[in-house]
Amino acid sequence: MSGLSCTKLTLFTVAGVAIQLVGLSLFVFGFFPVKPTLPGHSGAESFRAPTCNSIRNESQSDLPPHHLRSLYKELSGIPPAFDRLILMVIDGLPAEFVLGKDGKPPSKDLVEAMPYTQSLLGNGMAIGYHAKAAPPTVTMPRLKAMVSGAIGGFLDVALNFNTQAMVDDNLLGQFFKIGWKMVMLGDETWLKLFPGLFMRHDGVSSFFVKDTVQVDQNVSRHLGHELSRDDWDFLILHYLGLDHVGHTGGRNSALMAPKLTEMDEVVKMIHMTNILNQKNDQGQTLLVVVSDHGMTESGNHGGSSYEETDSLALFIGLKNDVSDYFSSTHNNVDQVDIAPTLALLLGVPIPKNNVGVLIQEIFGYLSEDQQLKALELNSWQLLRLLQAQLPGLSCRNHLCDGSGGDQESRITKCYGSIERMCCCLYTNAALLKKSWLSKEVSRSDSRKDYTSTVAAYYEFLRTASEWLSRRATDKPVSLLTLGIAAMLLSCLILLSLLFHIYKEVYTREMQCPFDLKSIMQTWCLEETFVLGVILILIVSMTSSSLVEEEQYIWHFMASTLHLLLLRKAIQSCVHRFSRGQNKTSGLQMSSICVLLISGRILRGWHQGGVNWTNLPDISKWLEQAGNDNVKSVQLVACVVVIALSLYALVLFGSNRNIVLVIGFSFLMSGLLVVQHILKYQDGMFTSSSYSATTLVQIIYAILGVSTSGTVIALPWLVPFSISETCSSHDVYMSSAPSEVQNKSLLMKLRESLYVIGWAYISCWCLLQLLLQQTINSMPIYLLLMQTLASMLYFSYSGLHHQQWVEVSAFYFLGMAGHFALGNSNSLATIDVAGAFIGISSHSTVLSGILMFIITYASPMLFILSMVMYISLKDTSYFVSLSDADSRQLLKMMIGFPCLVPLGLNSILLTAYTIVLLFMSNHLFVWSVFSPKYIYVCTTTICVYIGVSVVAATVTYAYLVLGLRIKKQYKLSHQQ
Repeated sequence: MSGLSCTKLTLFTVAGVAIQLVGLSLFVFGFFPVKPTLPGHSGAESFRAPTCNSIRNESQSDLPPHHLRSLYKELSGIPPAFDRLILMVIDGLPAEFVLGKDGKPPSKDLVEAMPYTQSLLGNGMAIGYHAKAAPPTVTMPRLKAMVSGAIGGFLDVALNFNTQAMVDDNLLGQFFKIGWKMVMLGDETWLKLFPGLFMRHDGVSSFFVKDTVQVDQNVSRHLGHELSRDDWDFLILHYLGLDHVGHTGGRNSALMAPKLTEMDEVVKMIHMTNILNQKNDQGQTLLVVVSDHGMTESGNHGGSSYEETDSLALFIGLKNDVSDYFSSTHNNVDQVDIAPTLALLLGVPIPKNNVGVLIQEIFGYLSEDQQLKALELNSWQLLRLLQAQLPGLSCRNHLCDGSGGDQESRITKCYGSIERMCCCLYTNAALLKKSWLSKEVSRSDSRKDYTSTVAAYYEFLRTASEWLSRRATDKPVSLLTLGIAAMLLSCLILLSLLFHIYKEVYTREMQCPFDLKSIMQTWCLEETFVLGVILILIVSMTSSSLVEEEQYIWHFMASTLHLLLLRKAIQSCVHRFSRGQNKTSGLQMSSICVLLISGRILRGWHQGGVNWTNLPDISKWLEQAGNDNVKSVQLVACVVVIALSLYALVLFGSNRNIVLVIGFSFLMSGLLVVQHILKYQDGMFTSSSYSATTLVQIIYAILGVSTSGTVIALPWLVPFSISETCSSHDVYMSSAPSEVQNKSLLMKLRESLYVIGWAYISCWCLLQLLLQQTINSMPIYLLLMQTLASMLYFSYSGLHHQQWVEVSAFYFLGMAGHFALGNSNSLATIDVAGAFIGISSHSTVLSGILMFIITYASPMLFILSMVMYISLKDTSYFVSLSDADSRQLLKMMIGFPCLVPLGLNSILLTAYTIVLLFMSNHLFVWSVFSPKYIYVCTTTICVYIGVSVVAATVTYAYLVLGLRIKKQYKLSHQQ
């Protein structure tokens, strides 16, 4: 029989993967938006009305700072209200902690944690806002939004880990141009965004989330000294501790209230020193307390839920007092509204790419004509941005500069295209303002006209802001088409290879020609079900609700497949009972029962997803029972994982000496993990002390050396002799030298791969016990149980199941386990805290690797278990064939375990790519479908890495053992 050679199979597989990567890259860079921005910076021209279809930049950048400041003051018509600004950023602080939620004040514990801030709100000396942040809710894009008023692209979530200097127009650049001196203390993200702008700074890393104390003390230790100085105009204080408390312990952490009290003391110190008792020569100081984003119940962020987007904007020191507590706490704005508000309060132009709208209450101290002037300046800035992004925005039939003839002197109803709508709304506002100004004599009686004018301006501003916020660059159709075409081609290549392997295996197993029609007529129920699962998954991708709650689909599919396997096992049991093979049937039945029971427990461990996380589950019940109970469960899980792993090694390991050495090295690692749990993990918290970090680094080293040493050395150390080779020849009763070598190779390869596969599984489980949240220790044990039970069941299945169905079952288990560990399709469920265990200083690469290991614990575990699975599958039928050679043996061994995960992932990736393209105008494209696509892409990387490790491991062991057997066989013939 002529088949695809092992070399060609490898080349075609690599080509398919490469084409898929190219297509994926083309689609990602073509689909995800880059927000269109105007070059340059706003200048004196921003204080003049825009002319039709003109976006020229007439900035007087060559003027000295003090002259430029005077020019801005003269042109704006609005005197700057403050001379100095203190921006206090409390990273991750939900606004409801300070302002309450749904018309209700914060809880008693939260009020008592921040008494001074609450007193300022109660006395009308501060006004707070729920400032809605745009997703993704991570630090870097949110800081850029606050200082520029612009909303970045979705892929800023990736750039958050590698911040680059900000080149777009922003408040700090405007302050620098008028000669302001700036000081920054806290998150070093500011230093990366604005290099060279600060005359003094002391930055700390924002990603080392285990530090909840020193990271804030590093800011506060400079505070008293800076507040006493008068050589700065803008002071930035970025406190990271509260965000770190959330990551390590969630919203309800025992450390949350003390951290809020610490922040309250900072507010008190600044208010009493620089606002109440400031010196006359220091000028008026404004304190603005903001947060970049909120946090979920578990303390994470990145998604678009209310808890994550509910950020704070608190203004302290305004000249207009608020009359009642309700008015000062129950206000809603967008986070981008902070930028234009601060710009006009401090006498600088609004940043050129701002899409925010002035916060009306902040300007209550101004006269009515000054307030209208502020609205007009905001309108001119947004109108210029609209002109740049709407080439069809024509002034021929609409009043864009606020002046016109009598034929346009009436208010009209606005409708039609966005161009017509915006020009009409702006025209109405400008005409109302002109009419109000003309009534100078009777202006005191024209309050209604003034209110109508303000409402008209805000209608234009909100309409323009909403459209500009959604606006992105047009998607290049050719690039997207090419990307999808490449992914479709890759999918066809991988599925064709999979079909070829299936055809060849069937022919060799059944010793009969391949007939697709007859095969499909005899397909079993579980084979049809696996294909049905793929179809169901593809259809579910089109529903935002099913994307948010995808975990239910995987749990249902995995459980249903196991029930079908149980049905098959019962049928097999009846057949074998008649033949007296009771033991094998009992093991299979027991394995399926273990899979079903463990799967049900995993299903109830976390209420994952987005909409039902508040429902009770096992993890919440354990946490409510207390940290001692959680720790007890963690210790039990850890000990049982170690014991079960060693039992699996000793039970099946053929060479006792090798097994003892390998088992002892992993036992040492396991005991060190137990020591780390006992000594350094306290409930939900993990110590980041030097001794704890050193111990974890030792565990990393032992696990790395033990696993890599087993993989590299074991194929060279597996003993075999000439007599053993001959005995294998006798067993199979063949005289062909190649067949003798193949049978010997197969036997030793299976022995080696079993131990190597065990090493992969044990190393991965111990690593997860170290890195995962303490509540996830028992799920790690259950996932190990599922892995071993699946191995046991499929090792006795023989030819009762197609091998591609068995590998698919492992893939389903991996995805169901992924959600069972608390993951979802929201970026907020990524465990950032564990990514810094064992790292003494911040490293983006190392923490990123650990974050990936934690997130994809289950899928990677089941892909790596393919090495052990290969060792347990009986492929002796293949080497007895006359045309068999060792390379064909290698192809048969790794064909399904590698191609099935690649094929399944390729189908889902390609299908979801097409779905995402069709959903590009969907309401939830950025909040639901795009985060899901990020997970699909990283799952693809996980599959690539796992399959590469499996293929490389099996190939390496095959080459080494083949070389040794050839030498051994030559020696046997020479003797």
